[in-house]
Amino acid sequence: MPYFSQSVQHIRSSEIRDLMKLATRPDVISFAGGMPNNDLFPVEEVDHIMQNMSADVKKTAFQYGPTAGYPPLIETLKKYLKTKGLPVDTHRLMITTGSLQAINILGMEFIDPGDLVLTENPSFIGGIAVFKAFQAKLKGIPLEADGLDLSVLQQIIKTEHPKMLYIIPNFHNPAGIIYSRQKRKALLDLLRGTNILLLEDDAYNELYYDDTIKEMTQPIMSLNTEGVEMVYTGSFSKILGPGFRLGWLLASPEIFEKAQIIKQGIDACSPNFTQVIANEFVSQGYLSTYLDKIRNAYKKRRNEMDKALKKYMPEEVLWHQPKGGFYYWIKLPQNVDSTAILKDSITNGAVFVTGKTFDPQGKQNNHLRLAFSNMKIEEIVPGVKIISEAIKSHMLAVK
Repeated sequence: MPYFSQSVQHIRSSEIRDLMKLATRPDVISFAGGMPNNDLFPVEEVDHIMQNMSADVKKTAFQYGPTAGYPPLIETLKKYLKTKGLPVDTHRLMITTGSLQAINILGMEFIDPGDLVLTENPSFIGGIAVFKAFQAKLKGIPLEADGLDLSVLQQIIKTEHPKMLYIIPNFHNPAGIIYSRQKRKALLDLLRGTNILLLEDDAYNELYYDDTIKEMTQPIMSLNTEGVEMVYTGSFSKILGPGFRLGWLLASPEIFEKAQIIKQGIDACSPNFTQVIANEFVSQGYLSTYLDKIRNAYKKRRNEMDKALKKYMPEEVLWHQPKGGFYYWIKLPQNVDSTAILKDSITNGAVFVTGKTFDPQGKQNNHLRLAFSNMKIEEIVPGVKIISEAIKSHMLAVK
């Protein structure tokens, strides 16, 4: 048998992927998958779009498209991103096959084996997997309630030579936090003139639960970024449907040109069929109404989980209430292992994702992620009770 490449030898199975097998069992309450809720998808709206689409547009949908994306969607998306203050006039926009492909493209474009890539700790498992596949040296920077611990980042910049910093500033996966405006500006000040590429992953931008939080979601790229090289990625997965497999990448012309060549060698173009539908969905004005609907639905689930956590979790267990997104990040006492809790929890009918899954080094395991998005609201309380009992049992065992 031929030898595997060095890159593929660094690929490991994700616990999320393994747990998804359990999550599909009808007798298990799943907090594992960070997915939109099946019952909230805009099925009727998409049906209406398809039924009223001209024959010529339908034929276009079946065909290959430009590597950078379906031109009408590019223009529609530029108008949408411009409302967020993003520099669409000076930067180039590319449609990608999910935002994870955008991260893969940037990994291929910038990362050589041994390059130092900084992430938050915890961080998105998909991003961690990409950087490991390109044989980067990963270092996680602790997250505080309002964003990165900048004192740790400053020390690393002084003593090492990072190539890239990857962050999720809005409703973080898995931590659920949102960066404060002060920390966003301070981060840019710290990076200015360092030649560190800042990769802003903003898939959850629209999932704020109150208008008072909306202002906080302003993308970092929309702030004064002079002297900071940045790339911005987003996705239709959380605001339309992950089955569309559509994301985007906004970058300087120099970064865009090489990214486009890389994408040509990966899949030539993202699905034209779903790009056509997504363009009609946004340009015909469906997005705003749909976002109001899902924000309200996810807020109700958040509130239900918050009440359940306060009622059933032992007082030693800590969490921040998320202001948007899909996740609670639960902190256990230092000597309590979330994998041991997971085994008992699965036995009793509830599944979640363990903390070490989101640690770039795969070690810290006194946290767990609870995703409340893709579940029935009536399952939240019984699921939290099962997990709480497992935690209490293990806390007694380690005393």
